[in-house]
Amino acid sequence: RRLSGIADAVIHSVSPAPTGEHDLRTRRLIACLRRGKSLPRALVYISTSGVYGDCAGALIDETQPCKPHSARAIRRLDAERQLRRFGQSRRHLGSRVSILRAPGIYAANRLPLERLHKALPLINRIEDSHTNHIHAEDLARACIAALKHGRRNRAYNASDDTALLMGDWFDLLADKFTLPRAPRLPRAEVAARVSEMQWSFMRESRRMENARMKRELGVRLHYPTVREGIA
Repeated sequence: RRLSGIADAVIHSVSPAPTGEHDLRTRRLIACLRRGKSLPRALVYISTSGVYGDCAGALIDETQPCKPHSARAIRRLDAERQLRRFGQSRRHLGSRVSILRAPGIYAANRLPLERLHKALPLINRIEDSHTNHIHAEDLARACIAALKHGRRNRAYNASDDTALLMGDWFDLLADKFTLPRAPRLPRAEVAARVSEMQWSFMRESRRMENARMKRELGVRLHYPTVREGIA
């Protein structure tokens, strides 16, 4: 309620509640903003690349149809749609909504090293999934750029330039932090041995094109690949 009628710019990074198919937190935020005498000029929502679902390793841009598989991604897509309707409403045309679809966010204090310590298995190379990343600082820069330059009701792939299989990502981490590399197993065996949450990330494969983010938002990545970020 404190945001209502006061905020000129809103960065919405709150994750949906852990259950259900609808994002009630975003619904409540929109309801509060609507009650204000003035609306934010710009609203940026940090969504997830999971809204695309499994793309079988294809290179995708923002025109890729959204087909989320996980309940978490379904709630994120619901939030996107709520915010798009808010931005399209005649009453709220003064608010410019931009959506950043972020993949795996990493930073110095946000690395999956615990998984390596536990020696959880990874998929063998021939069956492995492609993974995508963005450094937390570059995502923050993308948020600021979207507040300034984001186009109305426009989605942006907020990803870096990395092109890696998931196993290669973990091998890179293991080598950098002098940890044993994770064992590799057939895809079906990994699915049976990791948690449902972990498998929801591992089973989807896509490569994200970030040209729109660079072209329209003017984002210049400080960490263009995970190799620079880890270093």
